[in-house]
Amino acid sequence: MIKIIKDNDLITVSGHSGMAEYGKDIVCASVSSIIYTTLNAIASFNSTYIDVKDDGSTMTIKIKEKDEIVLKLIANMLEMLKSVAKDYPKNLSVKENA
Repeated sequence: MIKIIKDNDLITVSGHSGMAEYGKDIVCASVSSIIYTTLNAIASFNSTYIDVKDDGSTMTIKIKEKDEIVLKLIANMLEMLKSVAKDYPKNLSVKENA
């Protein structure tokens, strides 16, 4: 299961969906597409607004600047991820603590 946790200014993404074999997993592809599209959009405004670390198994996204655009893009990203999680609850979990 992919677990996404937003806790204040930190978003953590970890795990694997297990929906299908590597390269054919639509949940993994959806999650990756949503997250990377959002991160690229934020970076197009100002790359210093966020700090992203990805070690291959866990990605952390630190929100460093609470700009209106950043907050809207992050909120949109989380809503899209929740929509995928609603359709695939065994493969994706999205939790917001604050």
